[in-house]
Amino acid sequence: MMLHHVSIVVSDLSRSIAFYRDVFGLEQIERPPFSSEGAWFSCGGQQVHLILNPAGTFRPRPTIDTTDTHFAFRTDDFEAAIHRLESHGFREDAEEGDPWRLRVRRKGPAGFPQAYLLDPDRNIIEVNGAA
Repeated sequence: MMLHHVSIVVSDLSRSIAFYRDVFGLEQIERPPFSSEGAWFSCGGQQVHLILNPAGTFRPRPTIDTTDTHFAFRTDDFEAAIHRLESHGFREDAEEGDPWRLRVRRKGPAGFPQAYLLDPDRNIIEVNGAA
């Protein structure tokens, strides 16, 4: 078994495509002609699938809760990833509840650096420097 993809419910497809393409540099790939709208991205041998569903299940709170459902991107250059996020407006000094908040643990209990942020639909994303 290995992970093939992560599906993310979104309320505005074009906004989310731009977010995952521009903020994370993911490459959009061909998607089969399903009856629902969506987009697929390649991500290091796996895939990220966006599914348009404005009535879907969305987190009501605009806060980053690291114990809530999330997925993680791994990077070989954690500080460069933080810089890229900051260049797109994310900030470590943003207040809790600010959609541009970036929570960073450079030396956390996991044994590798971790950062957390929210996408435009409040999905929690982790970026880490795991081996």
